[in-house]
Amino acid sequence: MARMKNWDVIVIGGGIIGLSVAIALNKRGLKVLIVERGEPGREASHAAAGMLVGATLEGPKALQSLSITSAQMYPEFAHELQDESGIKVDLRDEGTLVLDASEGGERVKPEELEPALAAGDRPAVLLHERSVDPRALVAAALKAARHRGVDIASGTAVTGLLFSDKRVSGVSTDKSHYSAPAVVNCAGAWAGGITPHLFPTRPKKGQMLAVVGQPVLRRVIRAPEVYLVPRSDGRILIGATVEDAGYDKRTDPSVIHRMQQAAIRLVPTLAKAKIHEAWAGLRPGTPDDLPILGETATPGYFAATGHFRDGILLAPVTAHVMSQAICGQRPEYDLAAFSPVRFS
Repeated sequence: MARMKNWDVIVIGGGIIGLSVAIALNKRGLKVLIVERGEPGREASHAAAGMLVGATLEGPKALQSLSITSAQMYPEFAHELQDESGIKVDLRDEGTLVLDASEGGERVKPEELEPALAAGDRPAVLLHERSVDPRALVAAALKAARHRGVDIASGTAVTGLLFSDKRVSGVSTDKSHYSAPAVVNCAGAWAGGITPHLFPTRPKKGQMLAVVGQPVLRRVIRAPEVYLVPRSDGRILIGATVEDAGYDKRTDPSVIHRMQQAAIRLVPTLAKAKIHEAWAGLRPGTPDDLPILGETATPGYFAATGHFRDGILLAPVTAHVMSQAICGQRPEYDLAAFSPVRFS
């Protein structure tokens, strides 16, 4: 890649948020460069479960409108990525059973819908939610971005911004520098380390496992102690913890065992399933559990980060509103609650 080449926008971070924003900008005719410290799609996006939770009673109220909108955008979003990449993203619409809940959805008897469940007389509701395979989704987005001509510089970490006349003019990295009149920080848990705006993002570790051999569930199961997410290939994902552990992505065998046993208590036949994989990811958290979206106090510098557990869910709507903001349009949705300047 030529060092002196200029782009219209530089996207810092190659997870699902960065890839989706880059694709949306490319559709508007802009030349886009993604700068990724590691390999695109290998951090929080790769580690996620892929539950597309449109709205919850527990989540921040300020986020519900964006969440519902993004969930509604998903079929078209996923279909487009599949068409452009040829990669199936396993978008499922079987719904979600939420145990120990009596409102927010259709009240049901859980074992009538999922006979393998040992839910006893626990109250449950059925939510008409979807799920997606984040790894397949990211692979599809990466292939689609490359097919569209989005440039990608991987294995290079952004060390700071470049300026001209008090506005952004590009980024410097540990290997080179790249020029553009607009930069958007989509660096997830690493977004806070880029000067001059040290956003208060922090990594929130989540440990998960996947089992195989007992494809006994159709629907996502959410319970206070654990959740289970079936995939069309027979895997069942079990998760997940929320830990303040810095940038430590190691798994703890005792934690993995505890989650596996919790899943077996919910679905006894999973005792015969084998652990296929265990992993940990780092979600980008913020002090108020809301994402950081919009232009910063520095002209030309934008942020789309801090999505915590909702990066996969919010990718379509984030790409939509950020492409509007970066192109000088008023975003279709009010981003005031998510403004980067709230931490100034």
